[in-house]
Amino acid sequence: MRILTYRHLNVGVKIFQLCLNFSVLRWKVHLAFFVTMLPWVFTTVAAGLLALLVFQTMFYPHFWDDLIYYLKLRKIGRVMRCRMKQGVITFLDCFVHQAKKTPDKPFIIYEGQVLTYHCVDRRSNKVAQVFRTVGRVKKGDVVALLMSNEPDFICVWFGLSKLGCEVAFLNFNIKSKSLLHCIQSCGAKTLVVGSDLLNSLDEVRISLQDSGIDLWVVDEGSLYEGVTSLLDKLETASEEPPPAEEPPQTDIMSNFLFIFTSGTTGLPKAARISHLKAVMCLCFLRMCGATAEDNVYIALPLYHMSASLLGIGGCIELGATCILKKKFSASQFWKDCQKYNVTVFQYIGELCRYLINQPKVTEETSHRVRIAAGSGLRSDVWREFTKRFGKIQIREAYGLTEASIGFINYTSEIGPIGRAGYFNKRSLPFEFLKYDPVTYEPIRTETGRCVKASKGETGILVAPVSAMNPFLGYAGNKVMSEKKLLRDVFKEGDVYFNTGDLMLQDHRDFVYFRDRIGDTFRWKGENVATTEVSEILGSVDFLQEVNVYGVSVPGYEGRAGMAAIVLKPDQSLDGKKLYSHLVKNLPAYSWPWFLRIQTALDVTETFKQQKGKLVQEGFCPQMVQDLLYFLDTSEKTYIPLTEALYNDIICGKIRL
Repeated sequence: MRILTYRHLNVGVKIFQLCLNFSVLRWKVHLAFFVTMLPWVFTTVAAGLLALLVFQTMFYPHFWDDLIYYLKLRKIGRVMRCRMKQGVITFLDCFVHQAKKTPDKPFIIYEGQVLTYHCVDRRSNKVAQVFRTVGRVKKGDVVALLMSNEPDFICVWFGLSKLGCEVAFLNFNIKSKSLLHCIQSCGAKTLVVGSDLLNSLDEVRISLQDSGIDLWVVDEGSLYEGVTSLLDKLETASEEPPPAEEPPQTDIMSNFLFIFTSGTTGLPKAARISHLKAVMCLCFLRMCGATAEDNVYIALPLYHMSASLLGIGGCIELGATCILKKKFSASQFWKDCQKYNVTVFQYIGELCRYLINQPKVTEETSHRVRIAAGSGLRSDVWREFTKRFGKIQIREAYGLTEASIGFINYTSEIGPIGRAGYFNKRSLPFEFLKYDPVTYEPIRTETGRCVKASKGETGILVAPVSAMNPFLGYAGNKVMSEKKLLRDVFKEGDVYFNTGDLMLQDHRDFVYFRDRIGDTFRWKGENVATTEVSEILGSVDFLQEVNVYGVSVPGYEGRAGMAAIVLKPDQSLDGKKLYSHLVKNLPAYSWPWFLRIQTALDVTETFKQQKGKLVQEGFCPQMVQDLLYFLDTSEKTYIPLTEALYNDIICGKIRL
């Protein structure tokens, strides 16, 4: 056994010190090398980052915009999933949740009346209790709602939803025949009418009652037999929510609402809105940049999805305040914005054009509006709007009632409805298909598959039907529901929703709306169904055939109505009688502004009316050899369309 002496230990320490000194020397050399190389490394990395930035700016200038928007969507999705785990699942759940969270926050401001979130929640409970006890309305019933913009539209809607009813929003512009069709198609057994609209039921009230439809009026009393008043019964109704089922069960894919949309069939179609679709609409205003501190001005009709689900729903999701208007007034708009401290407003393209055509007022530049969110804004109006009314961020969007596909233009680019880059397609997939310019049907290859449109080429917007993009179809119309679906598009078994809209994706991935195919056109912010207008005009005794279509008019968004007509033998055009017929049977936005009298209508070999050539020729007297007439609303008749009159319309001296 060897014994370690002090001398051995001393030698070991010296060896250790020598090794340590060598290691320190080595690290000093490495450090010196690193310090020497540091500027080179920094310069190389900076140059690489700069080159990458230049490349991104040149070829992907909106990369960060797309990424930030995508991350915002992902964040909202996580919040929604978290809420659902806590039992806040439906659109109504979100409202009740917000009412508990911010009970004293003003929710609806209407003509000086202020209703907090708690007030609307409590009043909707009363509505639910009245319909449950007096009306005997139960879960699963369909209730039609015919009301103008007012707070009780929302209270009645939410109250019926608390009973588990499916509410059907009716356009208050529709007339007798269309109204009966709407109620019948959605299967409503109860109709709730605003007090100001009760007279519009005069022609159909008896028919509705004979059909077993329960009629209610939102008033203190009723002058009509068989029409039950609502407001007087709210005074004694309980403020407690109606009894809930145990355990509460809601299928997120089941139907929540019916919203009527014009289609190619003529009469309105009842689009089913799922709970999922309604919940997805909640995030619209947030994605446009709105916050809880905003006052949102809504003058669009609540029977539209844009006002109800996107507008009211957007306020609920944010906890913001809605400034609700009964009807849009261009002359009052900026005064309202200043009076109510409006910071966000919803629009359709025509609304902004009306504002531009108004005389200048001081309020139009002294307001605090920072965001305008909507759809249908023409590029020239867009430019003039931002130039005239201050630094307002325009958030042009596109969406559909029937499906969840949509776009928001979150950039400063004027004109597009949104973007179609990589991140956008990850959120909600979509494609643009090549189509036949005559039939407007998607072009298919020899194998039966559709072909994607190239960038810079107009195509039909389609979106795959999926759990996140369901299509529940139209109530009572299986044929039209099936027509909206494309099958075996890219592979066997796949199903896509056909929007019927023509879009263009440019080489920078911006998406532009080009046109709406089918038998509808858009005018004054509304979809006009040509078949419906043709049927109404066809009932006039001196008309034999009618073909309705839309024509472009310089300075106007959408297309104005025009009708090619054939008079019955030995009959002449009675302009005053035709005008009276229109007033009685059609909303003003559906009236044909121009008439073209023909001896016979052009039809295809399958006897379908041809519209393409008529649309192309328009209403120019030099291009059209037939007699042309113009609707003179001041004289309440149709007058001959002369070249002088045509020029006045084109240059804007005569407004439509």
